[in-house]
Amino acid sequence: MHLNLTARTAVVTGAGKGIGLATVQALVREGVRVVGAARTITPELKETGAHTVSVDLSTSEGVSELIDTALAELGGIDLLVNNVGGGEDPTVGFLDVEDTEWTGMFGLNTLSAVRATRAALPSLIERRGAIVNVSSAVALIPGGFPPAYSAAKAALTAIGKSLSEEFGPRGVRVNTVSPGLVNTSVYQDPDGTLSEWAAAAGMSLAEFVGQLAQAQNVTTGRMAEPEEVAALIAFLLSDEAANITGADHVIDGGTVKTV
Repeated sequence: MHLNLTARTAVVTGAGKGIGLATVQALVREGVRVVGAARTITPELKETGAHTVSVDLSTSEGVSELIDTALAELGGIDLLVNNVGGGEDPTVGFLDVEDTEWTGMFGLNTLSAVRATRAALPSLIERRGAIVNVSSAVALIPGGFPPAYSAAKAALTAIGKSLSEEFGPRGVRVNTVSPGLVNTSVYQDPDGTLSEWAAAAGMSLAEFVGQLAQAQNVTTGRMAEPEEVAALIAFLLSDEAANITGADHVIDGGTVKTV
């Protein structure tokens, strides 16, 4: 399928690795001029040929710097992918989550998208552009997951619906992509949270990761690859999806069992 995105302009947040990096790569292959933002500019992001911006998107100053740079570099923004997210060592037990973690999770996962969208919207309206917010399947099945993270992602999903209703009549489409398990570097990090969870379960990291798809009852029996999520994002940004807006597109291998 030809997405006809050549010469469009895009901003992708959280672009240093994982879904964000795969999205930058997919868009560049389609001929899109991309500004990729990350706290740390990785060699892989540099190799894409995208213009890179090193910023802390959990702050209003970081978001302002990103959008100002993108507007100057690109001359305008057609497409926005609010992908940055996650957080430092999210706490699973509700009673153990301090206020600072709640505010941190919402700052990075929700407010970063709010700020970037607000700053980019004048250009997106002018160009009749498109937005994709990357949420998570845990917004739909929060039980057993870090409560601050799942709540922040649920808020992001709701914001996408609100934006689609308000700005759809002005030509801007807004969709959400909600991945389940995705085979990113977090599952190979020996010093990360998952490694700690594996140790607590008496497993090696490889063993722990190997049983995650089964533990979460993933119908396909495997994680999604970042490139698969990126392909969905690129499609939703394209004119091939011209009448798709306000929808949450779950890509989780069948993890969510409800209608």
